[in-house]
Amino acid sequence: MGCDRQEWPEPISERSPVASTTVFERQRPDASVVAHALAPARQEVFWLEDAPGDAHPRLSGDLSCDLAVVGGGYSGVWTALLAKRENPDARVVLLEGRRIGWAASGRNGGFCEASLTHGDENGRSRFAEEFDLLQRLGMQNLDEIEATVAELGLDAEFERNGAIDLATEPHQVEWLREAADEPDARFLDAAAVQAEVHSPTYLGGLLRTRDSALVHPAKLARALARACQAAGVEIFEHSPVEGIGDGTTLYTPAGVVRSKRTALATNVFPSLLKRNRLATVPVYDYVLMTEPLSTEQLASIGWSGRQGLGDSANQFHYYRLTRDNRILFGGYDAIYHFGGRVRERYEDRPETFRKLASHFFTTFPQLEGLTFTHRWAGAIDTCSRFCAFFGTARDGKVAYATGYTGLGVAATHFGAQVMLDLLAGRSTERTELAMVRSRPLPFPPEPAAAIGINLTRWSLNRADHREGERNLFLRTLDAVGLGFDS
Repeated sequence: MGCDRQEWPEPISERSPVASTTVFERQRPDASVVAHALAPARQEVFWLEDAPGDAHPRLSGDLSCDLAVVGGGYSGVWTALLAKRENPDARVVLLEGRRIGWAASGRNGGFCEASLTHGDENGRSRFAEEFDLLQRLGMQNLDEIEATVAELGLDAEFERNGAIDLATEPHQVEWLREAADEPDARFLDAAAVQAEVHSPTYLGGLLRTRDSALVHPAKLARALARACQAAGVEIFEHSPVEGIGDGTTLYTPAGVVRSKRTALATNVFPSLLKRNRLATVPVYDYVLMTEPLSTEQLASIGWSGRQGLGDSANQFHYYRLTRDNRILFGGYDAIYHFGGRVRERYEDRPETFRKLASHFFTTFPQLEGLTFTHRWAGAIDTCSRFCAFFGTARDGKVAYATGYTGLGVAATHFGAQVMLDLLAGRSTERTELAMVRSRPLPFPPEPAAAIGINLTRWSLNRADHREGERNLFLRTLDAVGLGFDS
C-alpha cells in the first residue's frame, strides 16, 4: 500500500531551512483546517470507550489474604497475575480506587517498548556498567509479554511491528545515523523513510524491528484483569486504600484487608509511603485520535508496516495506527501544574489540542479534511531519573514500583517481577541491579519544583530551536546526573 514516490513533494525542512524555528513553526496549516478537524472531537478516552471492561464489586467488610495489591493499572494486574501463577494456592486480593485501567494504563499511546530505562541514552548515562544487561532483560521482558498474550489468548491487539525514530530537522539525521549500530536497527535515509511512511517533514529515520510493539491500552489492562480473575485473584473496584498501617492492614472506606504482604502499584497518585511523596510528580500528556482513514487516505501516507512512530526532538510527538486505521497523535507538550496534584480539570487544554492538530497536518498535509473524534490527557508519574524505581518498606512487608515516566506499558511487567522478588526476599538477577537498588533524587517542595520543572521544559524547547544545543542549565543537570535527552 502506498503511492507513487514521484508525486511526493520534497521534504519541508530541505525546502525552507530557518535555523531558529522548527518545521512545525515554518509550515503551519491554515487555522480553518485545525478548527474543522477539532470541531467533532469529544473530551473522552477512545481506548476506554472501546474496551468498557467488566464491573467488579466494592470491598465491603474485612478479609485476610496472602498478598494485597493496591492499584488496578498494568503494574497491579501484572503483579496479581504473576503472583497467582507462581503460587496458585495463595489468596491474592487487588484493590482499585476507581475502575481497572481507567488512568494511565487505559489512556496511553499503546507503545510497548523493550527499554527499561526510557531509551538507550538515559540508560547508558545512569547505568553504564549494567547497560547491556538491562538491554537483554528489557528484550526478554517484551518477549515474555508477547508469549503471555499468546498463551492466555488476551484480546489486546498486540502487534510487534517495530518502530521508526524520525528526523524532522537536519541535525537529528546524524543522531539517528550514529544509533544505527544497535542490534535490529537500520538507518533510513530520506528516500528510505519516505518509502515506509510519507510525510514531507521526514529527513531520515531509524527502523527498530524487534524492540517495540503496539497494544490497545485499555484492552490489555482489562484482559489482564480477566486473566487474574480466571486464576483466582479477587478484584475490588471503587475501593481506595486510605492507609496501610504497618503494611499488613489496609484500610478502605468500607472494609479492611489484612495481608501478609502488600504490593503498591499506585503510579502517579500520592504514595501511601511518606518516603515516596516527593519522588514523583504528575506531568500531563495530551492526545488526539482521528476518525478512521479511508483506503485512499491511508494510501496517501503509506505506512503499510504499521510501525509506531516518534520524532527525535526533546519535545517529541508519538503516533500510531489503530486496528481500524485511526491515527493516535500525541506528545509534544508536557505540562506540570503548580502543587503537583492530579486534577480532572487539567485534562482539557484547548491550546495544546490546537497545537497538536496543527502539528498533525504539518506532518500529513495530504490528510487535510480529516477530523478528530476524541481528545484526552493523562498524568505521567515522572521521577528525576526518568525510569522506574523500586524498594521495600515496613520491614520488607511492603514493596513498591513507580516512576515509570511514560514507559510503563511493558516495564510494569518487569516491575511486577521485581516487587514479587523483593517481597519473597529472593536475590535474583533483577534485584541485584543498580537500577533496582538505587533511588532517584526527590523533587524539591514548591515553589522550587515548579520553577525547576518549567525551566527544564523551556530549556529543552530552546535546544530544539538551536540544533540540539543544550544551555548551561541543562548541562548542569547533566553534570549532576539529573539530565534527560528524550
